[in-house]
Amino acid sequence: MLIDLSRVLTHEGKQEHLEIMPEGQAFVCELGEFPYVEKTPVSLVIIHEENQILKIAGEGKVSVWIPCARCLEPVKVTLDIEFDNEVDMKLSDEERVEALDESSYIQEKELNSEKLLHDEILIRWPMQVLCKENCKGICSRCGANLNQGSCDCDTADLDPRMAVISDIFKNFKEV
Repeated sequence: MLIDLSRVLTHEGKQEHLEIMPEGQAFVCELGEFPYVEKTPVSLVIIHEENQILKIAGEGKVSVWIPCARCLEPVKVTLDIEFDNEVDMKLSDEERVEALDESSYIQEKELNSEKLLHDEILIRWPMQVLCKENCKGICSRCGANLNQGSCDCDTADLDPRMAVISDIFKNFKEV
């Protein structure tokens, strides 16, 4: 959703209160597509502080399904969204990039609320998600979930340098 900022920029001290929701059925990024479990509105406040400087603050929650890093079972993860950004509207888009301002969600006099929310979710994205602390993961040979039971795979770890000899013994067992 694009929000026109020109109304707020007319007078210093002017405020605008909005509620924004993540769009779509899933959060999409380079890591993949993660379905939303629960979307609550994120309260957004835009304040023209002084001299064309905007304060953009917001808070809310978003819950998504993220696969466990070990067994790939979906895990419900709730992300608390809370931000408080300042944007100097006197700067052009190019000057903001040169100043390393991360406000790519503002183009001209419009705020892209979906881009803002997307960036804030990415900032809070967990490094690793586990279904439980002692998750056993999946078998590297057959792919069975080891939390649900063991598999019949040979678990002996052989030295990779001995793999050729192991193959010879396997051939003799078949005879």
